[in-house]
Amino acid sequence: MHNVKKKGSSVERVLQIVEVLARSAKPMGVIDLAETLDIPVPSMYRLLNQLQPLQFVQLDLHGKVTCGKRTHDLALDLWKNSPFKAERLAILQQLSAKIGESVGIAVLQDLEVVYIDRVISDWPIQIQLPTGTNIPIWACASGKLLLTQLADNKCERIVERLSLQALTTHTQTDKKQLMTSIAEVRKTQIGTDNEEFIPGMVACAVPIPNGDQPAFATVFTHSPIVRKSLDELLSYVPAMREAAKELSVIFNQEYNE
Repeated sequence: MHNVKKKGSSVERVLQIVEVLARSAKPMGVIDLAETLDIPVPSMYRLLNQLQPLQFVQLDLHGKVTCGKRTHDLALDLWKNSPFKAERLAILQQLSAKIGESVGIAVLQDLEVVYIDRVISDWPIQIQLPTGTNIPIWACASGKLLLTQLADNKCERIVERLSLQALTTHTQTDKKQLMTSIAEVRKTQIGTDNEEFIPGMVACAVPIPNGDQPAFATVFTHSPIVRKSLDELLSYVPAMREAAKELSVIFNQEYNE
């Protein structure tokens, strides 16, 4: 990570701390964070002690610093209210019309998947999963796909520590079986949910390209099995990948403008 050699007010320093942590691919040590921002270590501890109770930062078990819950919530709120939201929804609406089912965009938050954009199909029978819905990472198409964006050893550590609860009779509760499924998803870059989250619902997801970095979001679709089987949904993967490429362009605009 490049050094940010810029001093300023306490407010500016606090914002720089959050900015650097948000850009870091892994938790940072307090001394590393202080050196990156050219802030004296005692001052860094003081600022972190102010930010931690407010949940803008948090410490992991090794004492390293990461973004806290309020920072994650802020990022999601910014996403939801982005001026590019209309463009994202237009792409999703077009995709929904092609598939004939509800579609959306999902991201990872802690050990859950969150729906941040969604276009609902016109069918009278709907599966109610509104924007903001949180879904266990092991039981949905986007969750398994986003796990593959992590390094193998990190993915294995997370799965090993998960408490896999059966949400349906099809939920994968055996960790070895889940890792086998994730390995397959890593090859195909297609996440699937075969009635693992909700009985009678199938789903699939593809990653939204993120340049040379791992994907942090997916395009997903789901359907009641009375309308479409999982194989039928998978036939729309090419259309989903095309929509994902278009969304990737918008994401780059959002972060670069």
